[in-house]
Amino acid sequence: MTDPRRILVLNGPNLNRLGTREPDVYGTATLADLETELRDAAPAGVEVDLRQTNDEAELIGWLHEAVDTRSPVILNPAAFTHYSYALRDAAALVTGAGLPLIEVHLSNPHAREEFRRTSVISGVATGVIAGLGFGSYRLALAHIAGSA
Repeated sequence: MTDPRRILVLNGPNLNRLGTREPDVYGTATLADLETELRDAAPAGVEVDLRQTNDEAELIGWLHEAVDTRSPVILNPAAFTHYSYALRDAAALVTGAGLPLIEVHLSNPHAREEFRRTSVISGVATGVIAGLGFGSYRLALAHIAGSA
């Protein structure tokens, strides 16, 4: 059984620079703004545990934690999306345990550079939501909170 009271929202490299990194692509809102928005959008009794790291090993450890604590995951793997087979294998552990893992992206990777159009994560994710800014996260939260 999944724990609907806690949803891990995991963010990969450079997302700590939201608000200043390529605002024409990612907007001017910060990661702290995202956290506030998701906590406000969460149904009563649902905890949003938002984390960010630039370290692949730490992100993998958090996915292992999701399996161990039976926590659903919203994952923005950022640059790791395109090449991290280690992260893909950890994401597969989450979905293999019967837990939802929604891959999200602020921008639409398919409308960007060619190298961004490949995700090694999508094939093991429960679903993918991209191109809607913070709305990608809100939709993932609503789906998980409604189905958890």
